[in-house]
Amino acid sequence: MVESDPARLGQLRQLVAEVLELEPDEIDDDADFKEAYDVDSLRAIEILARIEKRYRVEIPQPELKNMTNFAAVCRVVARYAG
Repeated sequence: MVESDPARLGQLRQLVAEVLELEPDEIDDDADFKEAYDVDSLRAIEILARIEKRYRVEIPQPELKNMTNFAAVCRVVARYAG
């Protein structure tokens, strides 16, 4: 599971940081992407696409609404990537 694997968690944080053009340590696990980092729908889709490519999984687009912060992204990835 992503949440219990520090290496995978770090990789996922790096992936999200690249899309948000931030350093990984600048991402607060519970900070709302839209409010804290000004993430629009295009960036959210880019995060989703990179996750799918990296972990070779398919995550349904309706899950985007659940991916509101880094902790939520981890939960969604864990659900689909194991």
